[in-house]
Amino acid sequence: MNKQTADILKLLKNSSERNQRKLADASGYSLGAVNKAVKDLMEAGYIDSKFRLSSKAEELFQKNSPRNAIILAAGFGMRMVPINQSTPKPFLEVRGERLIERLIRQLHEAGIEKITVVAGFMKEDFEYLIDDFNVDLIINEEYASRNNLHSLCLAKKAIHNTYIIPSDLWCAENPFRRDELYSWYLVSDEDYPKSAVRISRKFELVPSDASHIGKKMIGISYICLDQSERLVKRLAEMDRKKEYGQAFWEEALFDEEQSGIYANIAPGDQVIEINTYEQLREVDSNSNQLKSDAIGTIASVFNVKPTDVRNISVLKKGMTNRSFLFTVNDQKYIMRIPGEGTDQLINRRNEAAVYQAIRNLGLCDDPVYINPDNGYKITAYLENVRVCDAENIDDLSKCMKKLKSFHQMKLQVPHVFDIFRQIDFYESLWNGNPSVYRDYERTKANVFRLKDYVDSVEKEWCLTHIDSVPDNFLFYQDESGNEALQLTDWEYASMQDPHVDLAMFIIYSLYNKEEADRLIDIYFENQCDRETRIKIYCYIAMCGLLWSNWCEFKRQLGVEFGEYSLRQYRYAKDYYKYAQQMLDGEQK
Repeated sequence: MNKQTADILKLLKNSSERNQRKLADASGYSLGAVNKAVKDLMEAGYIDSKFRLSSKAEELFQKNSPRNAIILAAGFGMRMVPINQSTPKPFLEVRGERLIERLIRQLHEAGIEKITVVAGFMKEDFEYLIDDFNVDLIINEEYASRNNLHSLCLAKKAIHNTYIIPSDLWCAENPFRRDELYSWYLVSDEDYPKSAVRISRKFELVPSDASHIGKKMIGISYICLDQSERLVKRLAEMDRKKEYGQAFWEEALFDEEQSGIYANIAPGDQVIEINTYEQLREVDSNSNQLKSDAIGTIASVFNVKPTDVRNISVLKKGMTNRSFLFTVNDQKYIMRIPGEGTDQLINRRNEAAVYQAIRNLGLCDDPVYINPDNGYKITAYLENVRVCDAENIDDLSKCMKKLKSFHQMKLQVPHVFDIFRQIDFYESLWNGNPSVYRDYERTKANVFRLKDYVDSVEKEWCLTHIDSVPDNFLFYQDESGNEALQLTDWEYASMQDPHVDLAMFIIYSLYNKEEADRLIDIYFENQCDRETRIKIYCYIAMCGLLWSNWCEFKRQLGVEFGEYSLRQYRYAKDYYKYAQQMLDGEQK
């Protein structure tokens, strides 16, 4: 049975209309298409001459009727800055209702009581749904590193005559029904040039590319029993493969360029996906979540109304902070919001002191605003910026020259970055939990053995960036059109041996030993003495353990860094050996 015929059968079941012209008006199909559908239904024995449904039709409805729903709600909702610092996106309020609660109520209205919610980010906030709405809760522990294909795979046993629903939608009218006859995916009626799908002549959803105008994918889908086994198999196969770690579940719909899924078309203003602060403001200008202290801060700094803060968009998520771009009075700015647990990691008053020390020295643009209490910072936006390419020798030469010139300024601040004390401090934030690494105590003891050597070596103590990683070296064009270079993100900067900055650059870049030695040689212009090289190896081991401990703390907050965290621990072990081998060679 094709989509048109099935839609007419659903109309006949749920309305008293028996006039074919009125059926055409109600369905949106042409009169000719309705006439053919009615004829096909009669010939197949689904209706009689008076358009009454047969027992065969009732059995078909029973076979395909909705049994349950899965709501995918595990993600960060990164584009919702600054809201998502305290509120998961499913709990945004639109016209007095939380998004996820409205979806659940709409499912209940359609007779769907069996509902599974897959949560991850701020998972504790979802617990009350078990009592208030009788939902089943599944936790995606890997929400930070994997996309919603993994979330749906965790709930794959529930897929049989199932609605699959993202949690960030506001539906003006109830999109769920007591009766379904085929599998479908909801798309907007508006043409969309960058969509991954289009609608075929048979009303099926098929993959699209840049040469086709497609339809915007809204996210709600219904999967009949006949399609369930195929989808579950595809989900399981893809979930096992690393290359699908960031895949959306919709990729599992298509097998050999076909989905077998019909397109269900909704008016663009009926189902609204809320991804950004401004989209929420457009849908409900009175939403409680719009009362953001970050937006209020911007309005106060620039003496404008909150509604004058526009074009809000998330920037790449940093390892410590979240930042977003915005415009005020047609000028672009960036606001930094500290990430989870940052208040325990960074002293914002120390950071403010650093910015005072480097003010007007050409190292970076001075902040427009910085709050030493909560860490909020506003800076002017630089156009056409790129970060240092850690594999490009020309970039490395320029960045090391910039870094060395900063070190030679020998700036002073009142606070110190004590690496060993910070290692212990980050470990203390584990709240008594053991390290995830079985040989952690041995590794830590080895690294701490390097302290005597580092302390014995003569050093020039000065303001050191500490977070001097490739992403914090910004290339841009100055007002004269010449290439310029800034060093940004000074929140860890403190008094230290400036050669620690080389270690930090190396471990963030995930360099091997040959690449590490290359960077050292660039900084020292091939004049690095053996004692200094050993010292830098020690710093690499020490800083590797430092950031490994930091990653373990962030992991307990639900923030994963994948390969980065593992490699930091390897640096602690490997460079202890390299340093020790060189020291043993000297002793011989």
